Amino acid sequence: MAVTSESTTVWNGSLVAGSGSVRLDSSKLAEFNVNWRARSEGADATTTPEELLAAAHSSCFSMALSHALSGAGHEPESIQTTAAVTFEAGKGVLGSHLLVSARVPGLSEAEFQTFAEDAKQNCPISQALAGIPITIEAELA
Repeated sequence: MAVTSESTTVWNGSLVAGSGSVRLDSSKLAEFNVNWRARSEGADATTTPEELLAAAHSSCFSMALSHALSGAGHEPESIQTTAAVTFEAGKGVLGSHLLVSARVPGLSEAEFQTFAEDAKQNCPISQALAGIPITIEAELA
């Protein structure tokens, strides 16, 4: 069964002077403010499309890694993944860097690296991001 996920953005004004808000369909309460200044210069209280992309990438990777580990008989206790998506005005999205720390009893560091690399290559969001470099730092906690 295919599942379609939705998000709605309402934008007002020009790119530089305007602003907008993003609402995730699954969360009727959460709304995220977006604007060009936050995207091109950074801001603490305003999200960016790249931050939302990072959320998608980190969660997808964590699920793919958990599934692969569990399928091989190595059920993880925990997986923490941070995705850092870099954007540069005029160039676009430059890459996504995954920083992973996991607790997986009975698994060697070398085995873990193999699973992490496979999840990096094969999670659906990584595949959707095939046009940008994806790097990873993964370690057992």
